[in-house]
Amino acid sequence: MLKGKKLAIIGGGKMGSIIAQGIISRKIIASRYITVTDVDAARLEHLRSELKLQVSGDNKKAIKNADVIILAVKPQSMPHTLKEIAPVINKTKVIISIAAGITAGFIEDHLMKGVRVVRVMPNTPALVGAGAAAVSKGKFATAADVKLTCTIFNAVGITVVVEEKLMDAVTGLSGSGPAYCFLMIEALADAGVQMGLPRDLALQLSAQTMYGSAHLCLQSDKHPAQLRDMVTSPGGTTVAGLKVLEEGKLRAILMSAVEAATKRSKELAGSK
Repeated sequence: MLKGKKLAIIGGGKMGSIIAQGIISRKIIASRYITVTDVDAARLEHLRSELKLQVSGDNKKAIKNADVIILAVKPQSMPHTLKEIAPVINKTKVIISIAAGITAGFIEDHLMKGVRVVRVMPNTPALVGAGAAAVSKGKFATAADVKLTCTIFNAVGITVVVEEKLMDAVTGLSGSGPAYCFLMIEALADAGVQMGLPRDLALQLSAQTMYGSAHLCLQSDKHPAQLRDMVTSPGGTTVAGLKVLEEGKLRAILMSAVEAATKRSKELAGSK
């Protein structure tokens, strides 16, 4: 589906470069058909050298001949970027935005009528090809545009398709979720150190335990509660630890964290 397509990535920062690397490594689009733009010349030279793709400091020039455009700029930079590229955007191009809090409607309002926009909320585990991205279509995007977008982001993890009204909840869960997981890994490692384990060993065991549990959950057809019960013997060590977690309301705290992040995402979207 993407053979021969030309891609422009506006913004060569962390997520933009991750997406480019995933696309190239999975042979979705050849590097010679990918152009990345950025204001940092040194960053562009690094990407050109490492990924063998095209680079440019000129957004309009990069976009002019592109079939697919990924907007990987910071949310606060989006209005300026849209104003800059508007003259070279037309309905033949697919616009994919990964800017948090920027709605498809906002982008549509700043470009020509009928522009095809797809909104994506990726997350940082895309760094290791284990990202979780939610995709929603704008008013004029087609089913084929959504499929194309999923193909791109499957290169760095998995994708799910949702209605745009759910994007704030996605931001609160999978967008912010890696931070919650890192905090839990850190806390488990600290507990291991407190109980006498060397720091590096405690961190390795903590991270691998989180990773392995997540992998098992994704591979199994069992509910997480059933998987938890597989570890929990009557009167054993695990049930003693679980009792402490329930008394500390860990479940309620995590639910409240997702709720708070979702509300904040809505606030940021409303401020645009």
